[in-house]
Amino acid sequence: MKQLGAEFFGTFWLVLGGCGSAVLAAAFPDVGIGLLGVSFAFGLTVLTMAYAVGHISGGHFNPAVSIGLWAGGRFPAGKIAPYILAQVAGAVVAGGVLYLIAGGQAGFDAGAGFASNGYGELSPGKYSFSAALICEIVMTMMFLVIILGATDARAPQGMAPIAIGLGLTLIHLISIPVTNTSVNPARSLGVALYAGAPYLAQVWLFWVAPIIGAVLGAAVYRFIGASESNN
Repeated sequence: MKQLGAEFFGTFWLVLGGCGSAVLAAAFPDVGIGLLGVSFAFGLTVLTMAYAVGHISGGHFNPAVSIGLWAGGRFPAGKIAPYILAQVAGAVVAGGVLYLIAGGQAGFDAGAGFASNGYGELSPGKYSFSAALICEIVMTMMFLVIILGATDARAPQGMAPIAIGLGLTLIHLISIPVTNTSVNPARSLGVALYAGAPYLAQVWLFWVAPIIGAVLGAAVYRFIGASESNN
């Protein structure tokens, strides 16, 4: 239960901090943080929670990461479902808290996006379904390579959260215009529930593509990260 609690609160912070920065601060008059600020906000949520509770649960905060770590031989299959449930619960609660905060401003409309992910007309840059699919698969694949590499026993110890947090920042810098950046199914569902039917109708892509990408990333690292003694 302590591990599930850590995953709940870690994912809660990721959605509240990352999506909250997009909804509340990205375009705030005169001092908006913009895409760069939102990208760093997502990275900082993972970095801070990885240090805060990563030693308790492993610091996944993302169903695709849990599945990718299993595919990479780092996580038992029996824990996948409980972890995903805790992550989704954390994301949905965070989305609710953000909805209550944002709703305190006159004229707020969650249906305008609410930091949700999308393609086609719901993409920030109006990118196509195929562009969104490829982007989410590749970005999540690289995220898993970063995670598996940074947490390898041969990597510098104690530095993994920094590499992972900066990796997520870079991923957002690349892909916010395409899909508003998911690479995390829980994050996508956690805000789409409040944004409404159009975003919920597309949220399936932001489950399927990150999971595919995570499994591919695990396969890549199993190949390139194998020790010489195993070759």
